[in-house]
Amino acid sequence: MTPIIETRDLGKRYRHKAALTDCTLCVPSGRIVGLVGPNGAGKSTLLGLTCGLIAPTSGTITVLGDRPAAGAAQLARVGFVAQDAPVYAGLSVADHLTLGRRLNRRWDMALARRRVEQLGLDPAQKAGRLSGGQRAQLALTVAAAKRAELLILDEPVAALDPLARSAFLRDLLEFVAELGVSVVLSSHLLGDLERVCDHLIVLAGGRIQLAGDVPDVLAEHYRLTGEQAEQADRLPAGAEVIHTERTARETTVIVRSSVPITGAEHADLEDVGLAYMTRAAVASVRGLEVAR
Repeated sequence: MTPIIETRDLGKRYRHKAALTDCTLCVPSGRIVGLVGPNGAGKSTLLGLTCGLIAPTSGTITVLGDRPAAGAAQLARVGFVAQDAPVYAGLSVADHLTLGRRLNRRWDMALARRRVEQLGLDPAQKAGRLSGGQRAQLALTVAAAKRAELLILDEPVAALDPLARSAFLRDLLEFVAELGVSVVLSSHLLGDLERVCDHLIVLAGGRIQLAGDVPDVLAEHYRLTGEQAEQADRLPAGAEVIHTERTARETTVIVRSSVPITGAEHADLEDVGLAYMTRAAVASVRGLEVAR
C-alpha cells in the first residue's frame, strides 16, 4: 500500500537556521502515528511540510503518494488541526459546520451533527465561549467530517486538562475505527501517545532519531537497572546503549538490541522517547562546546 508519508533527505531552513535536516521517513498507511520531540525539535515544521503549508528547502516529500497540496483533490484528502485547536471565536458551532460543508467537497454533515450532539454542544453557541476541551473537540469534528484519508493533529491536547485530554484521545480512536483514517498526532506528552499510537517518530535537533511501529520499537529496547546497569559493557554483540541516567539512588540504562537481553525488562514508550531525546540534546551541547 502507498505510504501515508514518505520523505527522502528532507530539509527546511529559515534564513540561516535549520529546522529539519536530512529527514528520511516511510510511514505505512493505516497507522496512528505519534510524533514526539522537545519544543523546537521541528515537529510543526514537518507537519507544515506534510500539509503543504510550507515548501522544503531540500529533499522530497510525498503524502498519500502525491505532492503535498498539489491541487484541490489532494487538499481534500488531508485534514489538519493546528496547535491550540483553532476555531473562529465569532462563529457559532453550527456556523463551523456550514462553513465546513461549503469548503469541503466530501463533507459529511450527518457525522458532524451527530458528533456535536454527542458532545452536548449547543449549535447556537459561539466558539469563543467554549471551553478549551470543547474547542478541541469541535476542531476534531470539523477535521473528521471532511472525510479525509489522513488527519494531521499538531499538539491538539497540549493545553487541555487530563480529563479533556482523555476524552479527546478516546474520541480520536473512535474516529479512526469508524472512518478508517490514518492519523499523525504531534505531542510532547509521551504517556498520552502510548495509549493511542501504533507507530512512533522521535524528532530532536531537527533530525529523525527513531521511527517504527510501536511493537517493533518496544521489542528491541530494554531498561537495565541495578547490577545489570553496572554491567552494561557486557551486552550482546550489536547492542547499543542509547542513554545512561545516574541518580543518587540508582543507574538506569536504555539499550537497543535485536538480540534478547536475558533478565532485562523491556522499556516502555516513555523510556524510549526520553532516551533518544536526551541523547540528541547531549550531542547538541557537546557539538556547541567543540565549536567554541
